[in-house]
Amino acid sequence: MIQTPRIVARKYGDGSALPDDLHAVTRRVLAARGVTDARLLETSLEGMIQADTLGGIDTAAKLIHSVMAADELIMIIGDFDADGATSTAVAMRALKAMGASKCTYLVPNRFEYGYGLTPEIVELAKSENPALIITVDNGMSSVAGVERAKQSGIQVVITDHHLPGRVFPAADAIVNPNLPGDAFASKALAGVGVIFYVMSALRARLRCAGWFDRHGIAEPKLAKLLDLVALGTVADVVALDHNNRRLVAQGLARIRVGRCQPGIAALIDASGRTRSRITASDLAFALGPRLNAAGRMADMSVGIECLLSDDPDRCAAIADDLDRLNRERREVEDTMRDQAFTEIEKNLLAGVGTSLPAAFCVFQEDWHQGVVGIVASRIKDRFHRPAIAFAPAGEGALKGSARSIPGLHIRDTLDAVATANPDLLSCFGGHAMAAGLSLERAAFEPFKNAFVNEAESRLEADVLDRVIATDGELESGEFSLALARELARVTPWGQGFPEPRFDGEFRIDDRRVVGGSHARLVLSPAAGGETIAAIAFGAAGEPWFSEGDSIRAVYKLDVNDYRGLETLQLVIDYAERI
Repeated sequence: MIQTPRIVARKYGDGSALPDDLHAVTRRVLAARGVTDARLLETSLEGMIQADTLGGIDTAAKLIHSVMAADELIMIIGDFDADGATSTAVAMRALKAMGASKCTYLVPNRFEYGYGLTPEIVELAKSENPALIITVDNGMSSVAGVERAKQSGIQVVITDHHLPGRVFPAADAIVNPNLPGDAFASKALAGVGVIFYVMSALRARLRCAGWFDRHGIAEPKLAKLLDLVALGTVADVVALDHNNRRLVAQGLARIRVGRCQPGIAALIDASGRTRSRITASDLAFALGPRLNAAGRMADMSVGIECLLSDDPDRCAAIADDLDRLNRERREVEDTMRDQAFTEIEKNLLAGVGTSLPAAFCVFQEDWHQGVVGIVASRIKDRFHRPAIAFAPAGEGALKGSARSIPGLHIRDTLDAVATANPDLLSCFGGHAMAAGLSLERAAFEPFKNAFVNEAESRLEADVLDRVIATDGELESGEFSLALARELARVTPWGQGFPEPRFDGEFRIDDRRVVGGSHARLVLSPAAGGETIAAIAFGAAGEPWFSEGDSIRAVYKLDVNDYRGLETLQLVIDYAERI
């Protein structure tokens, strides 16, 4: 049971103040996203929000400086996703470039230790006797872990972007733009963005203290790390506000001219992308999943080593391993997704008929911990409902991953459930759109009922209607390779700043199945003009493909590069028969 969406064109304002050399369609697209001034397209680092407006950053830089000066060990505690991996790599590379002679990292294995700075991770870290622990992309929920570290005489700096709970960990410094009252203008920084700012503040402090001159170290150019920042930012699906677009644009620019980490280059090669044409979409759908596969299927330290190594051959070998893990992940995901869809649709048909519940909460005994987040996302996309998928975590526990739709703040929803039912949740944390949680197996059914009821009470009826927003229709002369190239390059697209999508009616002139499940088409626009090649990934089984002669489609303009020959193609996101 899939909702038929409403296709709605975005409203847009006046784009006349945008550069005249931009295509009229590009100006229209940008205006629809609030970019009506050329200054909002400017992506230089000079325009970034200043680091000193980020709360706690001076204290954090001072602590790190003092440990470096004492020649004591700094340990980075990372996370097992792409944001955590890139954050760890940024911290390690920056610290070493700034002369920290003793620094190392530890990333919890999701299957043994779970998320964040737990007491168990502190005990593991103690074997190396760190003077300072720096968390990256985690820490806000690590109340017990920070307490254990402090009891052990270890200082703690938390760098995170996740929303805080009611109780803050008693760290020596916390840097998080989402702390209440923090003055930093961008609340959308990813974890990798936060640690990049902290390293920038540390460099400024060391410069003022004469550190680089005294130690004979060339002051490092942290812009060299922006490829890592771009990857982590896009892969973590944070909103691409103007500040994040600067970070991502600068990282992409470095990659395109060949100035990236060997590990990034290796991931690009392993994914079959071209470095000189890399886009934010490639980071999201090609590099990010391969890096995430390490944390989902094995150990994220594999992915981090790919980002830390300066040996291209070693990076290439690791990237090949990550590509293999990603293929394994896809196989597991396909099975789990199909099981979830079957179970949901069976229960719907047997229970509530044609009415969809407000949210879904699913679990099966043989599901894989590392893939539940993707399954939750697939359920959310298919049914346009918030979803949580759970897998066994040993010793009678379950670990879940939640994904939401606009209109339901998932972390706040979990907080409300936990407040009303103190014994249900073991722990939880996250964002408005995604969260992680743990509970006892016996609590699954009570939690499921409480979560669905809480979601229903919070969701407005119109939010549950599936709407596809587009940038309207294109006229016959606007289907051009030049426009596709311009849209790909004018600015990074992503969460909160969506890639341009158009809608229109087409006649299907030719169709065939490629790659086992993809729909390859030749289309004639109803608006007139030449035929256009199109592809719809995974759509070979859709009725519109096999039965329709004419379709209404939502699509993106894409540059298809085949053996060095670039041609225009449409990438179809949604279609229906007309």
